[in-house]
Amino acid sequence: MSLIDVHTHQLSTSQNILNREGFDGDETSIGYFSIGLHPWFLGENWREKWEKLEKLAENPNCLAIGEAGFDRIKGPDLVIQKSAFEFQCQVANSLKIPLILHCVKGHDLLLEYLKKTKNPPPIIWHGWNLKSHLAEELLDFPVSFSFGRHLLLPESNAVKWLMRCPEERIFLETDNSNLDIAEIYKSASLILRLPVEQLTQLTKENWNRISSRKIP
Repeated sequence: MSLIDVHTHQLSTSQNILNREGFDGDETSIGYFSIGLHPWFLGENWREKWEKLEKLAENPNCLAIGEAGFDRIKGPDLVIQKSAFEFQCQVANSLKIPLILHCVKGHDLLLEYLKKTKNPPPIIWHGWNLKSHLAEELLDFPVSFSFGRHLLLPESNAVKWLMRCPEERIFLETDNSNLDIAEIYKSASLILRLPVEQLTQLTKENWNRISSRKIP
């Protein structure tokens, strides 16, 4: 069984979900992918940008919307970020697929959205490396956690939360690192004391539980 990398910027196998900021070729040739409006690249014309991506989101190889979310360090006015995020959540909901979350100093903004929204889509917070109590505040909502390179650092917040995270909320990723996804699975396997094969099956089941676009 192939290892599932739920968020990567590197071309790889068809079991990886490639994040695309923009397409420069035939999207059907790259296997699975996600598409969205990253908060770094938003502007007042973000709706026009989305019109160019809308058809891609309907492609069955598009398994998730994103990266989308909040960034207080690098990004436009929060009013724009909130509008774009909520719109993309609606798209994810309509397609019955998850949203890959980019969130930098925006935990409160996500909570604000979740508390006011009756039916948020499944959200996968990618690259989780915050303190465990912040993760616990999200467990009442359909939020999962994707762990990456920080699992290789024994004292990281990522390691501490993975040890406590409900199994049905766990995903693994390489993001923009040069790591092989096998290294991430090996680290997670040691932390959780689960064989890699069992962890691989777990992440596949987790994905197929929250998405209408399944990974076979």
